[in-house]
Order: sequence, then structure tokens, then C-alpha cells
Amino acid sequence: MSTPKTREALSADGLISLVGQSFSRIKDHRPQPAIALSDVLMSAFAMFSLKDPSLLAFDERRHEGNLRRLYGIIRVPSDTRMRETLDPVDPETLRPVFGDVFRALQRGKALEQLVFLDGHFLLAMDATGYFSSTEVHCDSCLEKVNSTTGEISYSHQMVGVAIVHPGFREVIPLAPEPIIKQDGSSKNDCERNATKRLLRKTRAEHPKMKFIVIEDGLASNGPHIEEILANNMSFILGAKPGDHKYLFEQLVKAFEDDRAVIVAGRTDKGNAFEVCFVNQVPLNESHQHLIVNFLQYTEHGPDGKVVRHFSWVTDIAITLDNAELLVRGARGRWKIENETFNTLKNQGYQFEHNFGHGKQNLSVVFAMLMMLAFLVDQTQQLACKLFQAVWEKCGSKRALWEQLRSHFWHFKFDSMRHLYEVMLHDAAKEVPAPAIEKG
Repeated sequence: MSTPKTREALSADGLISLVGQSFSRIKDHRPQPAIALSDVLMSAFAMFSLKDPSLLAFDERRHEGNLRRLYGIIRVPSDTRMRETLDPVDPETLRPVFGDVFRALQRGKALEQLVFLDGHFLLAMDATGYFSSTEVHCDSCLEKVNSTTGEISYSHQMVGVAIVHPGFREVIPLAPEPIIKQDGSSKNDCERNATKRLLRKTRAEHPKMKFIVIEDGLASNGPHIEEILANNMSFILGAKPGDHKYLFEQLVKAFEDDRAVIVAGRTDKGNAFEVCFVNQVPLNESHQHLIVNFLQYTEHGPDGKVVRHFSWVTDIAITLDNAELLVRGARGRWKIENETFNTLKNQGYQFEHNFGHGKQNLSVVFAMLMMLAFLVDQTQQLACKLFQAVWEKCGSKRALWEQLRSHFWHFKFDSMRHLYEVMLHDAAKEVPAPAIEKG
């Protein structure tokens, strides 16, 4: 088996080097650090990149040889030093690192295959939680009081965002937005405010990108739609009859006036489906100035019973040519849940594990670095043929991460490419064991 050719900038080595350069530009908050902040950040990133199950596991098995050669780390901090150093770091300083990786994808033309419609990219957004406790907490934790017992529970959540495409398994996450208590506030943050901040930051970071925001039914309200439009983005948002009584009353009138268009067909599995759409209807009674286009998908099983039924509103004009494509795009919203959050929680990233909470920002910083490692992995999955070949050989992501971690800790490598080639060709016997190093 020959080794696939790779584009250096979109390979593991190129991406890790890029992340390291980005970390080096983050200002250190300590006057005379014994270990550079860039080394501490890269050590935490390496832990998530290698899918170590805990900070203790990373600390117990670390040796600086491969970490120095493959991740460019000069000094690896202890677990305590890592937590103490990262706790005061402002999570906002990590956002530009996501942008640097994203621009590498753009320069490499890898994003072009994810264009959805007329130069637009689908931008899936949703919130998720990754920490909850009744004991451990920090200044930025959200608080919820049990009305019966008075017990306080503490949690961390974030709004995630990713470029998705119905034809690809890969998702490209952008920098997420934490749902945390804001500076100087004693009140909880909320998903709506965090989403508003995320829309504005995403537009500022990607001013020329054409985006179609796809979200669930909670998002199809007037203020949120106005915020999307104010950021020069389009939208396809879920809409349910229980939440949009006025809208569905207008749809009944549209059917009566013969304004509704219906497209029928069959799925790949042979189920009958109908796509129905109506252009130019008011969103609701209090926002009649917001004119939207309505799209509905209904699928029937062999017995004629409805097996799937979805409806959405969009600002995109719906036609016979694009109606089915828009349905596929709208249903791509699930990728933020399935291919993003579920992957982080269930495929080796340990998203809900408490690597360290700290008193200030540690939990959020760790979550951001984990998402950054996920971005690097997804970039390789989309654009690096060597990574794709190793993944195929291993058969699953879990097996890939286990073998990667085992090889990393037991043999000496010159680069991540070297490590991947050894995995691909079963050449571990030809690789020397690393020297034991005292850190």
C-alpha cells in the first residue's frame, strides 16, 4: 500500500504548526513565566488531540520527546501547573486560532466542496451543555435553584456553530460562544443572548462569507430573524404549528387561494414524499413586516402512515428547482447535534468529562481547546488523504484514536506524518522506542 500524497498545510503537521504559531501570539498574563503560555496551551491542545481520557492520564504518561517533536512543546507543564496557568486565560483570545485554521482551509480550496447554494454555506447553530454539578463551580457558572429543595446546581453551556453540508459527514466548527455569566453581572446568561453575540462575532470574523443559518423551531421568532438579517445572513429555521398559529392560518388561506406548490417523489428507500411551499407569507401577527417563505416536507411509509414531517421558514425564494435541495439543507441542522456534539461526547473527546474547573475560565478554556482539536481533526478528515487512509484501515474513530495514542506513547516519531505512515503500513517494529526522559 502506497502512502497517499497530502497537502502540507492541511495535514496534521501543518495544522499543528499553525495552531502553535497562533498560540504564540496570545499575550501571557504572567510577568516572568517559567513555562511559556504557548507551551501550556499546546500541551492542553495535545491532550485533546491525542484523546487522552483525563488530564491525569496525560500527565502520568507524558514524555517530552514526541511532544517536542510533533507538537513543538519545549516544556510540558504538570497537571497542576496547566490548570493554574490556563484558569485566568480569556477564552476570547482563542477565537483567532479557529480563524487561522479556517483560512488554511480556504487557501487550500477545501471549503469549496461544502458550498450549498449560490455560493452560500450552511451554518448550523445550537446550544449544548458540557458540565453540571451541585458542588464544583466557578465565577462564570450558570446557577439554577431547585424550587423544592433550594439546592443550587451549577453548569456550563455553549452555543456551537459549524459549517455543514447534506452530502458530507464532515463538519467545520467555528469558534463557539460560551453561555456564561458576563463580567460584572450577577444574572445568568441565556442561549438567546449568546447566539446574538455569536452571530455578530462570526460575521465580523468572516465578513465576506455567504451564510444560511439553520436552526430548530425555537429560533424562528421575529427578534432572532431580524438579528440574522442584520448580520447579512440568510436563514432556514424550523416552524411548528403550535408556535406559529398566525403563520399556519395564513398558509390555510394560501392553499385556498391556490398559491401553494406541491412537489411529489420517492426517497432512495422507496417511500413517497411531498414537498410543499408557499412564498411571501407574514411570520406572525406581531411581526407582519417580516415576510417569509414556507417550506414543508412529509414522508409516508409503505403503509401510507406519515413517518417524517418537518416545516420551516426561510428568506430564500423557493422554486421548483431548489425546493428539494432546501429541504436537504434544512435537515442538515441535525449535524450540529449528531456530527458535532454527539461526536465530542461519545467518540473519544470526553466532552462532558471535567478535566479541571478552576475558579475563573478553566472549564471554558478547556472546552474551546477541545473544539479546536475537533476542528483540526475534521479538517484532516475533509482534506488529508493520509488521515482518511489511516481512518479507513482502523475501521472506526475510536480504534484510530486508541492506536494513535498507543503509538505516540510507545515509539519515537519525527512527525505526525511518520506516525500515520507507521499506522498505515503496520511498521511499528521498525520504529525505535523513545528514550526515557526526566521532566
